[in-house]
Formats: sequence, structure tokens, C-alpha cells
Amino acid sequence: MSEFLQSLIRGLGTGSIYALLALGFVIIYKSTRVISFAQPAFMLAGAVLVSYLAAEVGFFVAVPVAAVLIAVLALGVERTVLRPMIGKPVFVVAIITIGVDVVVRVVTNAFIGLDVRQVGDPWGLDTVALLGVEVQERYLVMFLTTAVVVAVLFAFFRFSRVGLAMRAVAYDQEVAMAQGISVGSVFALSWAIAGGLAALAGVFVATGAGVDQQLWIIALKALPAIILGGLDSLGGAVAGGLAVGVVESLVGTYQGDVAPWLGPNFALVAPYALMLVVLLVRPYGLFGSKEVERL
Repeated sequence: MSEFLQSLIRGLGTGSIYALLALGFVIIYKSTRVISFAQPAFMLAGAVLVSYLAAEVGFFVAVPVAAVLIAVLALGVERTVLRPMIGKPVFVVAIITIGVDVVVRVVTNAFIGLDVRQVGDPWGLDTVALLGVEVQERYLVMFLTTAVVVAVLFAFFRFSRVGLAMRAVAYDQEVAMAQGISVGSVFALSWAIAGGLAALAGVFVATGAGVDQQLWIIALKALPAIILGGLDSLGGAVAGGLAVGVVESLVGTYQGDVAPWLGPNFALVAPYALMLVVLLVRPYGLFGSKEVERL
């Protein structure tokens, strides 16, 4: 039982990273109908920025500062690179976001070098007793911080005027414009929020392990999460991220005993297998909206 609880908590902690990244993907998609493949680069840049700032101002100051700076970077990318692409095919814009990802990662890698950089987190690999089992503190911090961030985001979208405007644009851009809402500003804000979330996720990935040039690969696990939960569902992004983390952790713990014939690294592809199974039953994801076109 203790092994199961350890694996579950570890999965919820890791799933929190995927949930933050998935939220960024979904926020941009709901506003612009474009999947941004630049999230991995923003995640990496946020972690690297914290690794430099933490040595000067401390970890707990460095994290929010880095999140804001990466949000500004994402907003700048939207204004300068993607804004001229309004009206172009969605596929073209998605390809451009891949180019943005490559450029940002190449520049960021120059600041990483060949060594692993530490972000200066105070917990590292320390453990704490919870429910009678020893778990790493970082997983608890990941889950609790993500819970707070998600609660703030949902309150923002539900109760604030700006959040209401973003929901209106996500529902129908033309109707929102007719009501005097600046769709361009909503696009920019969506990218800024997604950039800040990616930076926070990057910090969590780097805690206890450090930052290297391959850190961005972790962000690819958010793709099964958003498809699992539904591309247009914020709640689905959170649920999908947590589900992917838990499945990955449980498979890594028990698969060697239950199904060793699947190979030693099946946990790495388990999220994608889960995604395929869900898509066979619900092509729009567990919480996604089914699109109906009249001919």
C-alpha cells in the first residue's frame, strides 16, 4: 500500500507540471484556434531564468519574476511574429510557432551550456512523511502550487471583466468584436498567461534535478493531456494532466511485475497509449466539445 501511495503522490506531482503546460495550450487554442508549439521553449527559458535570478534574489522572488518576464516574452512573440499572421490558415500559424520554439530554445541553450544548472529550490530531493509513507517534498509543492494557480485562474475567468472578455472571444470572435471587445488584446493576454504557466512548469521540472538542454522534452507529455481532456476545456486540461502523470507513475511502478514483456521503458509511452484508448471512445476528449457542422 505504501508503494501505491508513493507512486500516486509522485504521479500527482508530475501531473501538475503537465496540467500547467496543458492549461497554456488550451488557453491559446480557445482564443486563437491555434495550437502553440512554443510552450516547450517558454518552459525551458523560464527554468533557465530562475537558475540565474535565484543566485541574486533568492528562489521565491526569482520564480514570480521569471514567470512575469516569460509572460512578457510570450506577449512580444504574439505581437511581433503571430499578429501579422491573422487570417492565415491555422496550419501555417502552427508551423510558425514551431519556428518560435526552435529559435527560443537555441538562444536559451547558449545560457545553459554543457553543465546542469540548479534553480536553487529549497527542498531539493528532501522527503517528508505523509499518510505513513515517505514522499519527496517537491511533489507536494508541485501539486499544492498548481491547485492554487488553477483556482486563481478559474476565478479570474469566472468573475473578472477581462476573464469574461476572454471567454466571449473563445466562444465567438465576431460576436465579441461586435460587443466592443478587443480580440487582439485577448490574443496577446492568452499568450502571456500561457508563457507564465510554462515558466512555472519549467521551474517544477528542474527542482531536484536541474536544468539541461533536454528539459524541453518533458513538455511533449502535455500533448496527450490536452487531447485526453479536450482541446477546448480548461478543466479537461487539468484532469488530463493529472491523469497522465498518475498513469505514467503507476505504470513505471508496477509494469515491470505485471507485464514485463512490454519493455523497461513502457512508462514513457503509457500516456500516449492512454490517449489512443480515450480517442477511440471519445474523439473530442473526455471534456471536449463535440463540433457539429451543417452542410
